[in-house]
Amino acid sequence: MNFLDPMPATMRKKISPLVIIQYVVFASAILYFGRQIFVPLAFALLISFVLYPLCSWMEKKGLGRMAAIGISVGMMTIVLLLLSLLLVKQVMDFAGEWDGLQSRIFAALAQWKTTLAESFGITQVQLEQWISKGVDQILSTAVNFIGGTISGSVASLVLAILVPVYVVLILYYRTLWKEVLFRLLPSESHENIQQMLSLTIEAYYNFIKGMGIVYLIVGLLNSLGLLALGIPHAFLFGFIASVLTFIPYVGIMVGALLPITIAWATNDSLWYPAGVIAVFAFVQYLEANVIFPFAVSSRLKVNTLVVLISIFAGGVLWGVSGMILFVPFVGIAKLIADHDPRLATISMALGTGTKV
Repeated sequence: MNFLDPMPATMRKKISPLVIIQYVVFASAILYFGRQIFVPLAFALLISFVLYPLCSWMEKKGLGRMAAIGISVGMMTIVLLLLSLLLVKQVMDFAGEWDGLQSRIFAALAQWKTTLAESFGITQVQLEQWISKGVDQILSTAVNFIGGTISGSVASLVLAILVPVYVVLILYYRTLWKEVLFRLLPSESHENIQQMLSLTIEAYYNFIKGMGIVYLIVGLLNSLGLLALGIPHAFLFGFIASVLTFIPYVGIMVGALLPITIAWATNDSLWYPAGVIAVFAFVQYLEANVIFPFAVSSRLKVNTLVVLISIFAGGVLWGVSGMILFVPFVGIAKLIADHDPRLATISMALGTGTKV
C-alpha cells in the first residue's frame, strides 16, 4: 500500500465530530499542563529536522555519528549566539538614545496637542488627561513586560541548555526512535511511515532554509528603506519587522509602529512616517509575490485563518513559544494529511484550496 494510492473502502472509518472534540480537549489539556516538558522537546524536534540532512551528509562522508552531530549543533549554536549578540548590541544602542527620542516625542505631542485643541475644540485639560492616562498604561505595560522578561529569563536559560541536549539525543538515537515507532504500528504501514518521515524532514528542511532566506532579504530591504529615510537604528527595526512577518498581516503592522513613531517624532514633516509605511508596504508586496515564491521551493500551504488560529492557540497553551511552534507543526500535519487519503477532509480544511 502506498500513501498516494486510493484507500480501500473497507479501511475508511468515519469519526464522530464528538470524538474529534474530545480528542482536541484532551490533547489541549495535556499540552497545557505538560508544557514545561513539551516546549523544549518541540523546539528540539524541529531543530533536529533542520540539522538531520547535514548530519546525514557528514556521516556519508565517513564522519562518526556523534562527531557529525556535535559539529552541526556547534555551528547552529555559534550562529545563534552571534545573532543574539548583534541584536543585544542594537537594543543597547537604541536604549542609550531613548532619552533624547523621548524628549522629541513629548515635544511632538505638545505640538499636536495644541493643533487638536484648536481644530476640534478640545480643552488642553482634557487632552492632558487623555495623554497622561495613555502614558500610564504604556508604562504599566512596559513594567509588566520587563518583569515577565526577568522572570522568564531563568526558563530561557533552561531552554538554552535543554534544547541542544535534546537535539543531540534525538539525532543520535534516531534509528532507535524509528524502530520503536515501527513496533507500535502495524508492519504493513512501515514503508509508508518511512516514506512520510523522509518527506516531512525534506519538506520542512527546505521550508526553513527558504524562510531564512526570506527573512534575510526582507530584513535587508526594510533596513535599506529606513536607512534611506534617515530613521535611526534602521537595521534593528528592519529585521524585527522581517521576523514578525510570520504573523500574517498583523505582524508587519506591529513591526512598523515603532519606526513610524520615531520618524514622526524626529522629523517635522508627516512625509517621513508616510515614507516608512510606503517602504514596509512595498517590501511586504515583494515578499508575498516575488521573494517568498522564489526562496521557498516547498511551501507548507496552510490557509491564513488556520495560521492565525494556530498562533492564538499556541499563545494560549504555550505562550510565546507556542506562537512560534504551532505554525510549523500545523504545516507538517497538513503535509501528512495531503498524502493520506483517510485525512483528505483535514487536508482540505487546513489548505488554501490550491493543488499541492
